[in-house]
Amino acid sequence: MKPIVAVVGRPNVGKSTFFNKIVGRRVSIVEDTPGVTRDRIAAEAEWLGKSFLLIDTGGIEPESKDYIFSRMRAQAEVAMDTADVILFLVDGKAGLTAGDRDVAALLRRKGKQVILVANKIDTAVLPDDFYDFYELGLGEPHAISSANQLGLGDLLDAVVEKFPPDAGEDEDEDVIHIAVIGKPNVGKSSIINALLGEERVIVSEQAGTTRDSIDTPFEKDGVRYVLIDTAGIRRRSRVSDDIERYSVIRALSAIERADVAVLVIDATEGITEQDKRIAGLAHDAGKGIAIAVNKWDLVPKETNTMRDYGRAIKQELLFMAYAPVFFISAVTGERLERILDLSKEIAEMRAMRIPTGQLNSLIADAMLMNHPPSDKGRALKIYYVAQIGVKPPLFAFQVNDRELMHFSYARYLENKIREGYGFEGTSVKFVFREKKD
Repeated sequence: MKPIVAVVGRPNVGKSTFFNKIVGRRVSIVEDTPGVTRDRIAAEAEWLGKSFLLIDTGGIEPESKDYIFSRMRAQAEVAMDTADVILFLVDGKAGLTAGDRDVAALLRRKGKQVILVANKIDTAVLPDDFYDFYELGLGEPHAISSANQLGLGDLLDAVVEKFPPDAGEDEDEDVIHIAVIGKPNVGKSSIINALLGEERVIVSEQAGTTRDSIDTPFEKDGVRYVLIDTAGIRRRSRVSDDIERYSVIRALSAIERADVAVLVIDATEGITEQDKRIAGLAHDAGKGIAIAVNKWDLVPKETNTMRDYGRAIKQELLFMAYAPVFFISAVTGERLERILDLSKEIAEMRAMRIPTGQLNSLIADAMLMNHPPSDKGRALKIYYVAQIGVKPPLFAFQVNDRELMHFSYARYLENKIREGYGFEGTSVKFVFREKKD
């Protein structure tokens, strides 16, 4: 999985500005008022070819009795516990404060990799009180200015040096990691317990019982699996307990290190906007995806009920029509074995490579059946195709002009590749490279 970097500190030290500069777009709300960022936000960032997940947090006021600040402190602690590296931002202009000392004490108790960052230092001459930050016992402070993008490169160099040696590397390829994802209370933990045949994960009717991602390794029919039960992802307007909101980070990290994400939908509710959002997280991550419609035993059946329900889901999730839909009941055990069977098949599809000769023959036949598009007398030419990656499968097309590759024709070629080789349950990615005539 990608390393996780959490940005923490007192309110109003510039965490959100820093976050936005690193991820390259305005994600966090930036306002000169303490406590504005009350939600932790995560985004993928990259430095020196190394990708990582950057988490922005609300400000920490360790001694505050204010309800909001106390919840923000709890949320930040969730981020700290999740992170591989913690960036502790302090205000280089304001100097060392009692609040900084309190946060530093909290960080030392965590025993994590911590980098001290003095923000808002806009000149090469350090202020006289800069050296007071050494009192925190967290090593040499890195002087930066997020607003003016000063010192960020040196800081990121230090960040990636602290990543675990195996960060970003694939886990044991013989093990299939399955992330069970979905809204709270759709039956994720019950499904895992039923698959394992024992009560390994707490099950409760109260939504949001599972706050952490819980990994359970096991073996069946000679195949090794790890089931990852994630905290339910809730729509923001429905969240009353702030910590549940931040379990989204763990769900995202679980998706990141999974081979296959099984999206669980409540059959009695049908597919919702939140289900689509969660499906999009797995799709964007390029993971294998299967859709399990749980509580099927509670749905009144008529002729073709299953077929019509499946079609409705496919229609709502057109962006991932490749994902198989199946119907289960964690209570009765109906079709639960399909989770493991499909996950194994999808994991194999994600890792499959098509020989270059076969691939070019398939594309040549597809072009004969449906000629490439043209514009103003200039026709698209495809010279060569090669598969250059797996997990998910990635294909590089050498063409005369990328602009001539209309999305509908690219979709046609994808469909032809799927007809020939399957790739059920996994996205297929294309890149187009130009070769001039």
